[in-house]
Parts: sequence; C-alpha cells; structure tokens
Amino acid sequence: MGDIENRLKGGHPNSLGNTIEVVDRVLKEQNLFPELFNCYFSDDEVVRLRTSNAMKRICKQDKSILIPYIDRFLVEISEINQASTQWTLAQLFDMLKKDMSKEQILDAQDIMKNNLANHSDWIVLNQSMTTLGEWAKKDDNLKKWMAPHLKRLMADSRKSVASKAKKVTNALFT
Repeated sequence: MGDIENRLKGGHPNSLGNTIEVVDRVLKEQNLFPELFNCYFSDDEVVRLRTSNAMKRICKQDKSILIPYIDRFLVEISEINQASTQWTLAQLFDMLKKDMSKEQILDAQDIMKNNLANHSDWIVLNQSMTTLGEWAKKDDNLKKWMAPHLKRLMADSRKSVASKAKKVTNALFT
C-alpha cells in the first residue's frame, strides 16, 4: 500500500478525508499520479470513492494529467462496480470529450448508456443524463436513444431523478 492510499483511508466514509491534500500534492508532483490512479484498485471502497473525487478535482485544474489515462478509464475503471466511480466517469468524460478520439467518445457513450439503462443509483443516473444530454444536443441518434429512457426516468419515484429527466427532455425536445 502506497502513501497516497494511506492518506485516502479512514475517517467518516462520506467525508473527503485528506482528498484535497492528495490533490494538491499530485498537482505539484505529477509523477505521483500513477500511484493515485492505482488507488482505484484498492480493496477499500472509501479509498476508491476519494480517488474518484480526486480525479474530478485534478481534471478541473489540469486535465492534461488525465488525458494519457483516457483508455484506462474506459476499459479498466468503467468495470469497477461502485456508484461513485460510475458517476465520476460521466463527469470526467464530459470534461475530457474534446481530448478524446471518436472511438473513445463512442466507448464513453456506451458506458454511460449502459448506466442509464441499468443502474439504480440516483447520482449515476443524474450524471449520466447530464453528460449524455449535453452530447445528444449534437447527436440525433443519441437523442433518439435517450428518449424512452428519459420518459421512464421522468416517472422515477426519486424527485431528483425525475426532475433531471424532465429537464434533459425539455432541453432536447422542446
């Protein structure tokens, strides 16, 4: 176990713990990024959650650090069965879209479409709708694919999911 993984352990599971400190350190010492990335493979669910949070923060500050890892996000990280990883991927894909190849964009779409069709976590659904909704504004096939899923999610018992589905529907179809 590396120093970064140790820094991301412990504390309340819903807290950031030392995530901000880790982000600041990785931004200053970019050679530490591979160690942070490998924290996605930790046995500790909280470490993986905080790793996702750190990735989003690093991407907002200097996305060039994540660009060489796009394929690994698409292939390896997308296979992690943890809601925080999946909702963060939707956010990262949106931030990194301009730096992705057409094939990578299609792979990212497939991941988010699968999440939108099959996931039950409300944040995964909301983040997937947000990113796919933005992308569908310029992609009629994606817009058409989303229509029945948005209709289904507008009837979701969770207010935030139903509200997001209605908002995306309005943005795409009115």
